[in-house]
Amino acid sequence: MARGYFITFEGLDGSGKTTQLRQLADWLTSAGHRVVTLRQPGSSALGDRLRAVLLDSRSETALGPLSPMAEMALMFADRAQAIAEVIEPALSEGAIVLCDRFTDSTEAYQGGGRGLGSERVLDLHRVICNNLQPDLTILLLPSLKNSLLRARRRNRRSVQKEGKDENRFEREPDEFYARVHKAYQKIAAREAERVVTFGDVEGDNSIEAIALRVRQVVRDRIPAFQPC
Repeated sequence: MARGYFITFEGLDGSGKTTQLRQLADWLTSAGHRVVTLRQPGSSALGDRLRAVLLDSRSETALGPLSPMAEMALMFADRAQAIAEVIEPALSEGAIVLCDRFTDSTEAYQGGGRGLGSERVLDLHRVICNNLQPDLTILLLPSLKNSLLRARRRNRRSVQKEGKDENRFEREPDEFYARVHKAYQKIAAREAERVVTFGDVEGDNSIEAIALRVRQVVRDRIPAFQPC
């Protein structure tokens, strides 16, 4: 059986990446492809526990502040489990794997935002993730202002409606996100063969327009299959 394809979605919270992942998953599934979706952190029993520690702002009340190195180590622990439990088995079975965040996020948030640098992140990726690379990365990179407005508005709604508080990172100052945004730009320039970048997305029509462009990129960048 031919190995499957690994596509990651990256960007700041509020960039629209999760919406675009879902749209692509629906389209591929309707075209007859087997699709496996996951998010990081999360998507395994261990990952869901780590997600609560890493994203819930209330975790710091119980545990105290996470050091940047501890935060990065937990991200990679989640990733290693996801690769072993979900990603590699699905790829071995020929599935198309769509992942909401991967090591680019760690390089942007911990490497750039926390100031740990890219080298440490990439070294850990080689060791812990066996240097597994996506076949394609869709980077949603709207303006910093628009991303932050959407992310903080969404998290307020999530707390009010569902009681879920995953805004630990959204509480960081704008300067932190400026570093994350810049790190993503550097990754896109360095990994131009893998990373395709999309800018601002405003309104339902624009979301659909981006979805159509993402589908075309999938056709063009992964020629071994041609969805209908």
